[in-house]
Formats: sequence, structure tokens, C-alpha cells
Amino acid sequence: MTSSTSIDSHDEALLSLLPRDGRGHFKVYLGSAAGVGKTVRMLQEAHDLRRRGVDVVAGLIETHGRQETASLVRDLEVVPRVRLNYRDVALEEMDLAAVLARRPQVVLVDELAHNNVPGSRHRKRWEDVLDLLDAGISVVSAVNVQHVESIAPIVQQVLGVIVRETVPDWVLGRADQVVNIDVPADELRRRLIDGKIYALDKVSTALAHFFTAENLTTLRELALREAASSVDRERMELVRRETGRSPNVHTSPDRLLVAMASDPPRTAALLHKARRIAGRLNSDWYCVYVQTPAERADRIDTGIQRALVENIQLAQRMGAEVVKLEGTDVARTLIDFAHRQGVSLVLVGRSERPWWHRLLHGSIVDRLLVEGRGVDVLIIGASGTGGANDD
Repeated sequence: MTSSTSIDSHDEALLSLLPRDGRGHFKVYLGSAAGVGKTVRMLQEAHDLRRRGVDVVAGLIETHGRQETASLVRDLEVVPRVRLNYRDVALEEMDLAAVLARRPQVVLVDELAHNNVPGSRHRKRWEDVLDLLDAGISVVSAVNVQHVESIAPIVQQVLGVIVRETVPDWVLGRADQVVNIDVPADELRRRLIDGKIYALDKVSTALAHFFTAENLTTLRELALREAASSVDRERMELVRRETGRSPNVHTSPDRLLVAMASDPPRTAALLHKARRIAGRLNSDWYCVYVQTPAERADRIDTGIQRALVENIQLAQRMGAEVVKLEGTDVARTLIDFAHRQGVSLVLVGRSERPWWHRLLHGSIVDRLLVEGRGVDVLIIGASGTGGANDD
């Protein structure tokens, strides 16, 4: 079902949402928690687009049994889901092949972080979305902030909630537009009490655990920060679209470096911390691993090697430029690199070695502090987000 209304060729706001140069526009509604209204906004936007002549369909909408949300689907074309059997249970997923064959201008794809049923074309729904964008179909999607890969560990640490479905930061970074749906904690709790989020028999448990005012306020703050980091990307795209020239990149004059050790018990946490800081500073950042002769691949444990590779891949997914250097003096190698690349902030993990070891053998962190002129050093403790380059 397509609209018979012609698209206004002067409607720049509308045109910006449509596929361009063979690639779809990617818009993400970001929320702090379930119930803030992301899916409602997606559906409202879909109907508005239809009225303005856009061919839009629902590839997948999750109402979670909420009547208010379900009623908003109305006459919107919905692509039937595909049914897959997994362990003798029939499960439904978005029918990616059907959406690609239908080829609308815009498709709604809810719950970006969802893990697809085994047997699907992709393991993750965000991978489906990338296929749609590459096929020249614009996508409007939604995700809660705790599902952003670099934020999930923070949520686990602060709120004690383990997040199993995540979206890599670079995927969110590809969004042309990130819209934060901001709802105060009190109002969200009121929606919960009124039965607008979960069934009434689950309300008291939710209020006592995840939906506390403190938790919701923390998540709201994280969502606001995440949305703010996307503003400059949108500005650059706006300048490019309206002027046809490359915009000035308002990156911070500071660049950030995170020092990664070969023995990485908490490196992943340190990388998440670095990514958050780089995002707030709008700064380029490096993940630097200095390999000493004693850390050659044939001399370190295979388990450590495997973890090292996993952390390098994690840094790449979060947008870091990963650099491997070789040297016998780790501190000097890091300082020289920082000076060459204009790095002014180095993140390192706090050493857990005993004081006598530092006294006898010295400390990389101490040397960075003493010899790293023009470079600030931020030492991340174990109670925060972990250390990496322990000396």
C-alpha cells in the first residue's frame, strides 16, 4: 500500500528523512527506559510521513501488549513477521527479505538491540538495519540507552542490571539523527502505576527494583549525554546537505589516548570509560598497546592473547583508532606517541602491584606523570571502571 499524495519537493525536513545517494536515512529514538514513548513516536511519525506522501511500512513494531501503542498502528502497512522454529518453539522475527523485496522509502524497525532467533540471516537486529540502509531504505528505529555497548557496563555497575542485548557504539554513530525521548522519573513511575508500561500484577515488583526514582534518574542522565554527543554529527550533515561543502569539524583540540596492557583483566571497562570521555570532549581517541620483547606473541599465554584481541576489536567497535607499538620502554613509547599525535590526555589503569614492586622496579604511571610534559594523566581506579596499563 503506497500513498497517492505527492511529496513536496520544497519540504526540506521531509526530504532529509528519505533515501539519498543510494543510502537510507537512519533515525533513532533513544530512551532512558521502557515506557518513555519511543514506539509511540515512531508510529506517530510514520502516519505523518504517509500524509506527506512517503511510502512507509512497519517492518517490526513491539507493542508489548500495550493497547495504547497497538491502537496507533491503525491502517499502517505492516510487513508480516517470519516464523522460525528454535528448540521446538515457534518464534517471530522481522522478515528482512520481505522488507527488502517490498522496498518502501521508510521502514520502522523497533528494538534495535534485539538478538535475532538463531537461524535468522543475522544474529542482531541492528545488522538487519544495516542491510536496509545499504539497500537505500530509510530506517526509523528505537533503543534504550542501557543497550548501548559502552553504557551497558555502567548500568551493570551502578544499577546491578546485566544487559544482554547491546548495540555497538559505531552503529549508533552511523545514525543521521538521534532523538532523545526524555521523560522525568516521576512521570515514568506514574505511567507504570497506571498500567501503561507493564501488566498491573508486575507493577509493584518493577517499582521496587528497576523503576526506582534513583535508577530512572541515572538512566535519564545517561540518555541525555548520549543524545548530546550526536548533536555535532547532525550539525555536520546539515552543513554538508545545505551547502555542499565539508563542514568544519569542531573536535576538541585535545586528543585522548588509552593505554592498553597485554594483561587485560579490566581493559574492557577502561575502554568504555575512555569512549565516554572522548564522546563528551568530542575528541579523537587512540587505544595504544605497547608490545615489549617479553610480550611477543610466542611468549605470552594464549588466553591473554585471546583477551587482547577481543579488547582490540572492542576498541575498534567503539570508534578508537587502535595502534600497536613496539618498544622496551613502555612509558617513553607512550609519551613519544602522545607528543607526535597531539594527545593531551592519557588514561591508564591504577597499578595493583604492591608498593615494594614499584620501589624496586619503578612505575609506568609515575613516569608518565613525571616525564609526560604537556600531557595530563588520568588514573582510573579499580572501583571505577578498571585499569589497563598496570605497571
